Amino acid sequence: MLSYRWITFMLTCFTMVAGLTVSINAAEKSITIGMQLEPPHLDPTAGAAAAIDEVVYANVFEGLTRYAPDGSILPGLAKSWEISDDGLTYTFHLRSGVIFHDGSTFDASDVKFSLDRARAEDSTNAQKALFEGIKDVSVIDPVTVQVTLSNPNGSFPTNMAWGDAVILDPASAADAGVNPVGTGPFMFQERKEGDQITLVKHPDYWGEPVALDSATFKFIPDPTAAFGALMANDIDAFPNFPSPETLAQFESDPRFNVIIGSTEGETILSTNNKSEVLSDIRVRKAIAHAINRQEIIDGAMFGYGTPIGTHFAPHNPDYLDLTSNSMHDPELSKSLLAEAGYTDGLTLRLTLPPPSYARRGGEIIAAQLRVVGIETEVSNVDWGQWLEQVFRNNDYDLTIVSHTEANDINIYARTDYYFQYDSIKFQDVMNQLNLATDPAKRTELLQEAQQIVADDYVNGYLFQLAKLGVADAKIVGLWENAPTQANDLTQVYWQE
Repeated sequence: MLSYRWITFMLTCFTMVAGLTVSINAAEKSITIGMQLEPPHLDPTAGAAAAIDEVVYANVFEGLTRYAPDGSILPGLAKSWEISDDGLTYTFHLRSGVIFHDGSTFDASDVKFSLDRARAEDSTNAQKALFEGIKDVSVIDPVTVQVTLSNPNGSFPTNMAWGDAVILDPASAADAGVNPVGTGPFMFQERKEGDQITLVKHPDYWGEPVALDSATFKFIPDPTAAFGALMANDIDAFPNFPSPETLAQFESDPRFNVIIGSTEGETILSTNNKSEVLSDIRVRKAIAHAINRQEIIDGAMFGYGTPIGTHFAPHNPDYLDLTSNSMHDPELSKSLLAEAGYTDGLTLRLTLPPPSYARRGGEIIAAQLRVVGIETEVSNVDWGQWLEQVFRNNDYDLTIVSHTEANDINIYARTDYYFQYDSIKFQDVMNQLNLATDPAKRTELLQEAQQIVADDYVNGYLFQLAKLGVADAKIVGLWENAPTQANDLTQVYWQE
């Protein structure tokens, strides 16, 4: 006969094991994602910060179309669409039975509201140019909306896949920055400023239910702290890991997977083309030839990155290799500066946002520029200050940033963009591109556009940003590549 004490001991052990099992199961229904930058708010239609989309894209908010992990365009809230013979009218057929997180019903009127809001005169959308070609948005019935363009645009379905084009409910749009209400598989639950944001599963999602019950995005700006958080299992994955020098340690640890892919991030030494000094192409060309790209890749990214000579991704089939246009040539830089009247050198402001590629790269570039006679006044600013000072107010000379939007060379046609570049020739090429539907003609125009910005030395073109991720080895479904700025958790789960 078993004693009372033995029975009590066995019950206690069973309870502990059962509790442990429940705890493990609960843990495997949640995930904690590390991010280096904290989003200033959570409305992707009213801000340029990549960190916004990294939290909400495909998770909380959805658009008419969406990016797949391989960069292709998939149906989103629109299950299909038709294009008129003249290329001017897109008829989108919407999914039925879709509801917003607050319980309101999604229909064609929400699409009209969102697109009209994005293209309005007072719109704060950071990518307003995506919507400028829209002439009219008409509601045909609750599940059909018709968009009429001023001119044909073969890229329109792709434009609608950007985070800036997600669909909002009119009743909650004004508060989307602090309380985002979308149609996605996750709902916003809580934000702790300076620390983390938590999403929970949307029980009434229209599509395939996600495997995770919750997801927490934890903000860890310091690369050393990011390394420590992963090692201590305080976070489960860091999809854009900021400490490439430590990847070898994770590769040798069976607890982790190291995920190396590509991004759409052209990392550039952005230049204010309308500043008194930098409006001279000779100075911009001198800066370009002072740069040693491989030193920057090795020193700032520990060898991870592909050199670029223009604003285009090397993995794109229309890429034109123009790195030879701005090869490292310090003596040429010195002669160009002398020709421009700066025999005794000059001083420029170098404003650096938080990402490690910018801070580390900035130190290297400052040293390279010093060799040719250009001194830099380096200032490290937080992301909010960078957006306000550099991106919005154009108060800078040089800065370093990765432009992670896909196929975004068209930004050079925007005279009010923070580069302050104004080229009629380039704008004409972009106008032709918008009208072109023949693939061969589009390739020709895209390569001409690449050549123009390279020849004008609009910016210093550094490298294509690699996507470096580290995750618990049991996590499945994280994106290897980054066709857009996103931590898409819709297909993520824990394997046994």
